[in-house]
Amino acid sequence: MTTLVLHYRRTARHALNVLLGAVEAHPATAEVPVVFAPSPEAVADAARAALAAGRRPVVAWSFYTASFDEVAAELARVRDTVPDARVLHVAGGPHASADPAGTLAAGFDLVAIGEGEETLPALLARVAVGDDPRAGPGLAWLDGGGMRTSGRGPPVDLDALPPFAVRAGRIGPLEITRGCVWACRFCHTPFLFRARFRHRSLDTLARWARALAKVDTRDLRVLTPSALSWGSPDGGCDLAAIEALLATLREALGPGRRLFVGSFPSELRPEHVSPEALALLRRYCDNRTVVIGGQSGSDRLLASMQRGHDAESVTRAARFALEAGLTPSVDFIFGLPGEMEDDRRATRAAMGRLAAAGARVHAHAFMPLPGTPWAREPPGRLDAATQALLGRLAASGAAHGQWRRQEERALRMPPKGA
Repeated sequence: MTTLVLHYRRTARHALNVLLGAVEAHPATAEVPVVFAPSPEAVADAARAALAAGRRPVVAWSFYTASFDEVAAELARVRDTVPDARVLHVAGGPHASADPAGTLAAGFDLVAIGEGEETLPALLARVAVGDDPRAGPGLAWLDGGGMRTSGRGPPVDLDALPPFAVRAGRIGPLEITRGCVWACRFCHTPFLFRARFRHRSLDTLARWARALAKVDTRDLRVLTPSALSWGSPDGGCDLAAIEALLATLREALGPGRRLFVGSFPSELRPEHVSPEALALLRRYCDNRTVVIGGQSGSDRLLASMQRGHDAESVTRAARFALEAGLTPSVDFIFGLPGEMEDDRRATRAAMGRLAAAGARVHAHAFMPLPGTPWAREPPGRLDAATQALLGRLAASGAAHGQWRRQEERALRMPPKGA
């Protein structure tokens, strides 16, 4: 017998809700007891309670690279409090998948590599009957000081699995697309899920939107790396498919509920933004802010990171959004690999023009992420002129973001191998 303990920190909840939905849907694990533990102390308490009840606790941890140092410290606290080898600590998420050896070295027993919706229920089923937890695919572990792995978890069928845990009432964004055809050199997504799109079907999305309405969730937010790419197999934008998507979600939600598309946790590719696309968002959606992935005002850096668009596309997209009555929040990354003063001047000029027109800048410091082509690059540092401009823009409400915190965290983390 086993108990699933979810390390339910704020930044992991969306991912854990998806995994719990898969556990609920699997016939072998649907009745496994689940504990939501928002702190290391709560994890330790849940582990002790499970052991006292004769159950083996499986603690599921999920985290991004930015949180790795904090999570590793929390794991150490739990292990010090409950030093029992029967407690199985399993790590998943982008960082663990991209750097399983480093994650195991931090003290985790197992790492789930790749998508976890099939890996976790299968693992829980093995633990429940006393089988070797490592016997299935998609896992890595330490053996004699070296790492062994059973391979990467296979891509899952998104239409066959729930996007969140309805039975437990743990609802999150509705993932409409997984993966990304653009292989930006700084980003985990195309390297975790392969550089292709997998879209949930329209019928499946309608079913889950109706399920949300039944549990009285007021808002539906979609999760996708490119909100205007749904229905397209490549880098195009099929507006007929987008209208079908938006109309279907709006009808399924019914009156009194709000639909958010193109705002967090989704964004718009600048080359997809057109008056026609924005008219659809205005007609069907409730958000009045759209997130546009700009990343830089330098064409040279945009080409270097393989973004697939130029700086003028970003300016044009922001202008179209403002003309449509929407506030664009434009992402920029500072301290990118190979960045030179000409690039910084171009980006500062672009930020100034956007802010003067009424857009907002969403600022990020470059962080080298394991598993990406830029994993071994040094962390980003903001130059004095850029810091001063961001400070002025933030004071006027024209800039936001956690660039200072990201810069500090990136400097604490050694670059990982690709």
